[in-house]
Amino acid sequence: MLTRLVEAAEDLRLPPAVLTFDPHPREFFAPDSAPPRLSTLRSKLALFEAYGVATTFVARFDARLAALDAGAFVRDILERQLRTRWLLVGEDFRFGRGRAGDLALLRNCASTFSVEAMRTVEIDGRRVSSSAVRDALAAGDLPLAAALLGRNYTITGRVAHGDKRGRTLGFPTVNLPLRRQPALSGIFAVRVYGLPGGAREGVASVGVRPTIADGGKPIAEAYLFDFDDTIYGRRITLEFLHKLREEMRFPDVDALTQQMQRDAADARGFFAAHA
Repeated sequence: MLTRLVEAAEDLRLPPAVLTFDPHPREFFAPDSAPPRLSTLRSKLALFEAYGVATTFVARFDARLAALDAGAFVRDILERQLRTRWLLVGEDFRFGRGRAGDLALLRNCASTFSVEAMRTVEIDGRRVSSSAVRDALAAGDLPLAAALLGRNYTITGRVAHGDKRGRTLGFPTVNLPLRRQPALSGIFAVRVYGLPGGAREGVASVGVRPTIADGGKPIAEAYLFDFDDTIYGRRITLEFLHKLREEMRFPDVDALTQQMQRDAADARGFFAAHA
């Protein structure tokens, strides 16, 4: 979709731009049942830029925007504020108060721009959608998630101080606190970017660490092979390549440490097999 946007922008001699909403409308209407985000806003902006988008407009989704009817959205947002000349949407696009606006209404209301609808994209017979990506990640099917996304799934964040427990167990980790429920959980073979000296391989845990804490907050922890630099405050990216197992509670710390040793060995084996 972004490729088509950039192509059209070049043909029309217009800057390619994206309009996105934050928070997600489902987070606004039902925050307790909203689906996990697939990326942070900052990561999303970086991805848009990488695909050639010149400008991203971030609309704050609040009560005022939610109450805007479909006609006013076209007139006030798309035409007056953004001065849209060409618009690309999915064929099932809905907008406006109560999701009353559809593709036909959009085309009927548009007076200063033309509308192109993109057909549904399928991968191996599966409709590409954020829901399908979330389902694949929740099931631990990283190859399917990567096929749907067009890239491996990643989590980006800033390294924070942890409780240093991993270091006492012989597995010093870099810690990325997660503000929201992650789209996946478990133990994974990962490649980590943003480090001194280039990317590193390792094993990562995403979840609530049930053996360490009850009712803990979600966190991503990565043990990097042959790496022990101090990188607090550095922004890094975890690229998820292979799921090793589910997160689980162990009877004691010794049992956890033994499993961590097996996890590290399994991750090394994965990288050796996919060198």
